[in-house]
Amino acid sequence: MTKPVEPRFQAAAEQLRQAGLRTTRQRLVLAEILFGQDRHCHVTAESLYNEAAERGSRLSLATVYNCLHQFTAAGLLRMVTVDAGRAYFDTNLAPHHHFYYERSGELQDIPEEQVAVARLPEAPAGAKIARVDVIVRLEQ
Repeated sequence: MTKPVEPRFQAAAEQLRQAGLRTTRQRLVLAEILFGQDRHCHVTAESLYNEAAERGSRLSLATVYNCLHQFTAAGLLRMVTVDAGRAYFDTNLAPHHHFYYERSGELQDIPEEQVAVARLPEAPAGAKIARVDVIVRLEQ
């Protein structure tokens, strides 16, 4: 028998089910933070971990990383890697690009129509271009 889901987690539970993910307590807590109130956000694992802790949820950082990667694999998030040591997870799945403020680490959306890529190289044999991500790095 499936355990009932708290009312505040109903929308998150439905989103997880539609993505083919089980509704564990940890996933529900993180999904509610990420997808609640139709918000679009960019989070790192650390910032999401801190937000969950501020809301009283006790999760390990490893659990947060695992859930973020599971959400990404299920198509609920998009990973944006800004450098070798920093990845963000984006709830906005529509095609778009990003401004990255190097000093503050803030990521901001750029609408797709504001960026024009004049020419792309041909993909290697047996491969196809899945998408083009443009990150415009800003100094303040």
